[in-house]
Amino acid sequence: MPDDAQRITRILTLNSIAQVGLKRFPPHLFQIGSDITDPDVILVRSHNLHDMEIPESVIAIGRAGAGTNNIPVNQMSARGIPVFNTPGANANAVRELVLAGMLMASRNLIPALRFVETLEGDDQSFNLQVEAGKKQFSGLELPGRTLGVIGLGKIGRQVADIAIKLGMKVLGYDPKITIDSAWSLPAEVQKANQIEDLIRRSQFISLHVPLNDSTRHLINDALISCMQKNTILLNFSRDAIVDEDAVLTGIKSGVIRYYVCDFPGRKLQQQQAVVTLPHLGASTREAEENCAMMIADQIMDYVTNGNISYTVNFPDVVMERGTPYRVAVANANVPNLLGQISTCMADVGLNIHNMVNKSRGEMAYTLVDTDRAVPQETIDAIVRITGVLMVRYLPISESSERA
Repeated sequence: MPDDAQRITRILTLNSIAQVGLKRFPPHLFQIGSDITDPDVILVRSHNLHDMEIPESVIAIGRAGAGTNNIPVNQMSARGIPVFNTPGANANAVRELVLAGMLMASRNLIPALRFVETLEGDDQSFNLQVEAGKKQFSGLELPGRTLGVIGLGKIGRQVADIAIKLGMKVLGYDPKITIDSAWSLPAEVQKANQIEDLIRRSQFISLHVPLNDSTRHLINDALISCMQKNTILLNFSRDAIVDEDAVLTGIKSGVIRYYVCDFPGRKLQQQQAVVTLPHLGASTREAEENCAMMIADQIMDYVTNGNISYTVNFPDVVMERGTPYRVAVANANVPNLLGQISTCMADVGLNIHNMVNKSRGEMAYTLVDTDRAVPQETIDAIVRITGVLMVRYLPISESSERA
């Protein structure tokens, strides 16, 4: 009989994951290392898994961060493998960097810094040059200005909140906002029904959307043509959300005063009115530790209890244990599959104590607690059901209780 809870779970780390997170894994239940063969779980930050053959042994992938563009999510979904991430764990770090970007642009800090570095001469000459040159770097203050926030997830909401506290007006646009996000949004945020409306009314625009087919080159020539003159555009989300050629054209025309982003590239390097940072959004000790702790807790709960929260390809399914015997099934979202799982259990006289089934797009996930141990023949029967992608039997063992 399979017993995933009693065996050691092997975790392969492909990037440096903060020790405060890795130490949350009980050593008698988890083996962790960068040279693990046939891993059950892969933990990454920026490592590109598209260039890697994911072993058949893998049951989960965890990304200590929010974006998952470095992971072949669709391929993992086809295998029934959840891809976990940690949205919000680095939200404060990104929020602070967005604020820094707003201040750098509004006060012309980067060209002012470069100007000072070019000055020469004795003290008197130096001071005269400073006084004569500082007028060219006159900036603007934030209170009373309008910030448009595109994407109202955890980071977008925090950016909106800090802008309001600084006296700014905030417009928000997010056609896919969740109920929880809407409830936690500051009341002062005004809703924009169309992205063009937000862009027309904002002096600052900050992007906080994931990169997918619908957001690639979201900021393009057409939307830039809607901007006010001297708009400050901030992108701390993903590079390809912005059409860089369109932005450079917007800068030359005077529509964009500054483009501030966290994604350096040759095309943007040394361009006037462009400030690029070396992907510093989550580069704080606190953010790295928060992400590591969050991903560790998610992976442990999934490995031990089959619970799923914060994935990019599965529904959230969390069910408290009703009995020691649990079966977790990942499957394609097709009709009557739940009934077939129930039939497999009824055929051997198993009573279902509790069951949760949820779907997300083409994926579905089911947790079933039974009144007694599940025979191997029942697990095998569920595996053979058309549409089932992965089956895990997760009885509570003495070792898992110690965790």
